[in-house]
Amino acid sequence: MTAPLKSRAVRICRALLARRRSLRARFRAGYTLVELVLAMTILGTLASMAVPRWQQAIDKAKVARAIGDIKAIQTDIDGSDPLPADLAQIGRGGMLDPWGNPYQYFFHGGNRGTAKKDRFQVPLNSEYDLWSNGKDGATALALTAEASKDDIVRANDSGFVGLATNY
Repeated sequence: MTAPLKSRAVRICRALLARRRSLRARFRAGYTLVELVLAMTILGTLASMAVPRWQQAIDKAKVARAIGDIKAIQTDIDGSDPLPADLAQIGRGGMLDPWGNPYQYFFHGGNRGTAKKDRFQVPLNSEYDLWSNGKDGATALALTAEASKDDIVRANDSGFVGLATNY
């Protein structure tokens, strides 16, 4: 082989090797399908653990807000003389709970037959009931009913304000 031909062959081999190295570097920079599937699986697993906890935190915050609202409404009711017939008389008629439902108020003044009742069917309060229908938006007179379990209630004449299941 002559010198010019030999140097040209060396240059071509070097160019091919450089091209091969650049192609390898380019393919190494990308991700394989297996790596992408593995990353998506890990992210999905983490999300499936985080979302329920996030929802629980939101639910607890809504319950805490409803308890605070009921205590504030109760302060307004107790400050009025005589007790109001409905929440509109104290300026709280259109007030909604954290789930978008209106707060419930029932002045039973002596007629305690239609008042909310505990598990022993004893009325919760002596003068009035105040509650939120909770997450499901449904309620029943007895706290043991399925519809009332998520209600936020005022009981024992304001001695207790909280979830009906905790009373």
